[in-house]
This record gives sequence, structure tokens and C-alpha cells, in this order.
Amino acid sequence: MRPTAIAWMMLLAGAAHAQVAVRAAKLYTMAGAPISDGVVLIRDGKIERVGAASSVPIPSGYQVINAKVATPGLVDAHGTVGLTGYLNQPQDQDMLEKSAPIQPELRAIDAYDGRDRLVAYVRGFGVTTVHTGHGPGELISGETMVVKTAYDNADRAAIVPLAMVAATLGNEARAEGPGKSPGTRAKMIAMLREEFLKAQDYAKKRAQTGAGKEPPARDLRLEMVARVVNGETPLLVTVNRANDIVTAIRLGNEFHVKMVLDSAAEAYLALPEIKASGYPVILHPTMYRAGGDTENLSMTTAAQLKKAGIPFALQSGYEAYVPKTRVVLFEAAIAAANGLSFDEALASITIDAARIIGVGNRVGSIEAGKDGDVALYDGDPFEYTTHCTNVVIDGKAFPGERY
Repeated sequence: MRPTAIAWMMLLAGAAHAQVAVRAAKLYTMAGAPISDGVVLIRDGKIERVGAASSVPIPSGYQVINAKVATPGLVDAHGTVGLTGYLNQPQDQDMLEKSAPIQPELRAIDAYDGRDRLVAYVRGFGVTTVHTGHGPGELISGETMVVKTAYDNADRAAIVPLAMVAATLGNEARAEGPGKSPGTRAKMIAMLREEFLKAQDYAKKRAQTGAGKEPPARDLRLEMVARVVNGETPLLVTVNRANDIVTAIRLGNEFHVKMVLDSAAEAYLALPEIKASGYPVILHPTMYRAGGDTENLSMTTAAQLKKAGIPFALQSGYEAYVPKTRVVLFEAAIAAANGLSFDEALASITIDAARIIGVGNRVGSIEAGKDGDVALYDGDPFEYTTHCTNVVIDGKAFPGERY
């Protein structure tokens, strides 16, 4: 059901509304069973009440937006929107700095552009939260952040300015050119191990005071690696081959770091090791292209992770060609056709994704007190004929897809 003409004009302007009511024939809260003829009341950007229309009347003065189906705002567990511009030209590609193999000091918030059209593009399909930042391709490429897709300003968009430090193991992390490091998998791990040891020593010396000891000067690179080895910031490791997955787990255990396995194309070949590690997986897009380290990927891996009891989420990932990003809604739909149930697939791009990237207390489900983020559809969200009609972020209404 489309909004009224006046409401539509407000939506086109992205008008903020202090009081919004979403009414859906089917409401998926991801905090319980779906609600038929459900209502979500949002006041001052936060969810106020949720329930059946028979028990949650809509007060006068609320902007009412109707839909056949409503879900929590979708959560993209890992992408590069805001750093990979839609123009696909050098001046708007900031997701990967190639001048050195280890650069953890590169802040995602310093490169994020909320005005880039790809941010609005994914929002139009219901994506309200994205874990974005520096992409795979270097041993340590930089930092990531979690943003809302409603805001142009990076500081306003960021709900977690520093989320994780992004690393890569495998062929993608090989240095270009003869004689440059890292050139092999063993060298990659040796370089990371050396950097971790340096960071431990740096942190120890920085903490020393008195007795005439001068702490070392600040080193932004070691400072960020120290946050990883001290367990303050998770290490997001893009890794695909089963042997590389096991190697990443071994390194994580050695230094007791918090780790998230990213992409993990051959995760189904290392399920016992992943399960024992306790590390969650942000799985590659279901329809990702098979080749190189991802040549053995499977569309059923999400279902196998679920069956094994391993926490996982889906992602849009990084694409080298236009439009430079996938849409997690479509990736989840294909996962639902390859072994996941509807609820499991929806969880992988809502509450499960939110928990893995550390924002489950704010987004991912429709519950009182959480952010007012809702995606509205004119049918089953996983059907290709369905459209996202409207998106509400922090109580602010936007039109749905226009592409």
C-alpha cells in the first residue's frame, strides 16, 4: 500500500517525524513470532510500542505508513559502501590503500562519504545499517565502522566509529611485484605475528611510568594493533580456503584476539575448527562469483553453518565492478532457497548480523527501546517481484527503491 500524496512528499524529502506509526499486514519483529496486522509506534527516533493493531492503537498525530510486510531495518554485516563510490573511478575509490601491506591506522570514518549514491541505493532496498570500511586486498588494510544509511555526515552516520580492523589472508593479500612481501602464506602469518609482538611490547612500554622511564612516542600503527592484541578491537579476517581458515584460527588462539571470519568460502570444510574457536562468520554473498580462493564456494554454506550452530551473517562484500555493491536482501533470498528457512535467512541480515558487528542492542529487531528502523515491502521480501516501498531510520521516513 502506497502512502498518501502528502506523506509521499514528506518521504521524498526524507522528512523527520517525531511520531511515526508503521502498520503492516505481516510484521516480522525478529524478537518473537510474526504479528498479523502489526503496529510499530516510533517516537523521537526510538521504538515506543510493538504489537497487534487490536492492542496497540495508533494515537492521533502520528504519521502512518502502511505496508503488506514490515521487517527490522536490514543490517549489512560487511560492505564497502561510502568508500567505494558509484562512479567506479579512481577519485571515488577509497576502500583500499596499496602503498603498504600493513596499515591498521587508516580510519574508515576519514574516508566515508554518506552522500555517495550507493548509500541511498542500498537504503532503497531496506538496508538501514552497514558495517563498512576498508576492504580486503592487503594484509591489514585499515579500520571499519558501522553506519546508518540515513545521514550524509560521517560523524552523524557513525554509530560505531571504530568497529574492527580488517585483515586478509590468501591470494588477495599477496604483494604485487617480485621480491615484495608478503609473497607466500607463511610470510603473511610471520608478518602478522611480528606486528602483534611489536604491539604487545609497545603497549607495555607505553603503560610504564615513573622511575625515570620515558614511554615511546605514539605510533598510530602499533597503537591500533595493540587494541587488537589486547582484545579491545576485533580482527576481521577475510579468508576463504579451508587451510587459511584454520591458520587464522591458530593465530587468533596464539594471541587471544577477538576474531571474526569474513567471506569463508570453504567454511563447510572446517566446521569443527570454526565451531571450536567460537569465532562468528560473516559469510560471502550467496551469489558471489567462484574463482581463485573462492572457487569452491557453495550456496548451501549458510545452511551448513546454521546446522552446525555457528553464528553467522550475510554481507554485500566488495565488488570491483559497477554498481560496486551487492544488496544483502537478494543474497539472503538465495540463501533461503538453498537450505535456510525464511526466518533464518531474515535473521542473517537483521538480528544475527547486528549481534556479530556489535550493535544488537540498538538494531536488528523491532523491540521497544531500540532504534526506530523499519523496512516496508509490498509483498514477501524475498520474492523478486516485491518492492521496498518505504524505509524508516531513527524515525525518519524515506521512499523505497527508485532504481
